[in-house]
Amino acid sequence: MKIALIGQDIPMMLPGLLADLFFAGRQSAEVAMEEKNAAMQDVLQKYGDAVLRDAATRTQGLKAAFTVSGRRREVLEGADCVIYAGDCMAASRFKMDREALSGVEEDDPGLTDQARVNGGIGGLMHTLRQGETVLDLCEAMADHCPDALVINLGQPVGRITRVFEGAGFRCFSLGRTPLRGGNGLDAIAAKLNCKEADLQATIAGLPGFAWLLSLTDANTGDDLLPLLTDMVEEEELGRLAKRWLGWYGAIPVGDVTAHAEWMPAQEDYIPEEEPAFGESVERRKERILWMNTVGDKGLADQEGKMAQLLLLSKVTPLRPMQLALALLQGTDCDIPAVTRRNNGELPDLPGSAVIEATLTQRAGAIVPHGTELPLPLADMCEEIDSASHLAALAARGDRIALRECVETDPALSGLDRLYLQEVVSRMVEMHSDVLGRLTEEDED
Repeated sequence: MKIALIGQDIPMMLPGLLADLFFAGRQSAEVAMEEKNAAMQDVLQKYGDAVLRDAATRTQGLKAAFTVSGRRREVLEGADCVIYAGDCMAASRFKMDREALSGVEEDDPGLTDQARVNGGIGGLMHTLRQGETVLDLCEAMADHCPDALVINLGQPVGRITRVFEGAGFRCFSLGRTPLRGGNGLDAIAAKLNCKEADLQATIAGLPGFAWLLSLTDANTGDDLLPLLTDMVEEEELGRLAKRWLGWYGAIPVGDVTAHAEWMPAQEDYIPEEEPAFGESVERRKERILWMNTVGDKGLADQEGKMAQLLLLSKVTPLRPMQLALALLQGTDCDIPAVTRRNNGELPDLPGSAVIEATLTQRAGAIVPHGTELPLPLADMCEEIDSASHLAALAARGDRIALRECVETDPALSGLDRLYLQEVVSRMVEMHSDVLGRLTEEDED
């Protein structure tokens, strides 16, 4: 088995990826990682070698290899799975979007509300830029690993899933988990004065737009949704949750700021001016220090072991390697919040929709749960999914899809769509240095 790791966010995820593969999974595998920076190649290679030596000592018969290379062909050649976690200059480009959407007069707010990461105009521009990066990767994969499974963590996850699939690859994605956050399942458990492990929840919807559809006590079978609904009505989960319960007949779960990105401008919600992308400079320096310690000392040394524990303590709750192994090996699993094609999971939405829900696999086959959505929520999800489909087509250079996305995206409701077309055209031109597929026609 060969697994290729691609994207600038991979280094911060590497400790968890290798731990899940070699220690938790005890899987013999070849891991190839792309890294363009020569100095970082050395840091990562030494770190991976140290982890591999410890894994070989602990797991008898483990046959594994880890290589870091700046040559994409070498990384991808013969890969069974590609884990992608990257972006296209996210922070600097987001700043450009925000400035372009800001008003020019003191009393003119402009379209600042549309400076979003995943939805609205900002999310559309993010999709176009990310799509260019991903399509370049897909072209290389078509040459070197055409049958590879893709595990995607690049945002916007639903739209980038479509980009990979449009290029002919089977793709599953992981994004911001509804199990954590201000209204995450962990926070809901705290409000109900119980442990998260004692809750049996059905959570489903679209990527970044997940909803709590049932909630029971795993020990007694008692239905806890009426109690939680009363708490929402009392605004114990915030004003937005109460408003959307009235609109859609369901409770938003996870970080509600993610939900708001897909909707028209909301009272009580202002997009972040400087959203976090990847790791901070301070966190990166800290990670490199710990990786160097592991690489120099090894995991048999107390100092190296402590550095590894510190690295693992910073691992995100997303477990792409566990998802990859389950899908590659066909093992039974129940993995929450996996983005993929609908295919009957949510029967109220088209089979082609890209949804987010628990992935259940039995005997190598994915088993849909057939979870029903309240009708108003299903209608909204279908509108959002349609806009995401158009945005993914636009990322491939389809100008008609770009125009239709602006015309139909529910996040733009109430705005002058003709004016928005002009705004988006100007922003595409602003990013023309990284949007070759949409601008090459103009160059001709």
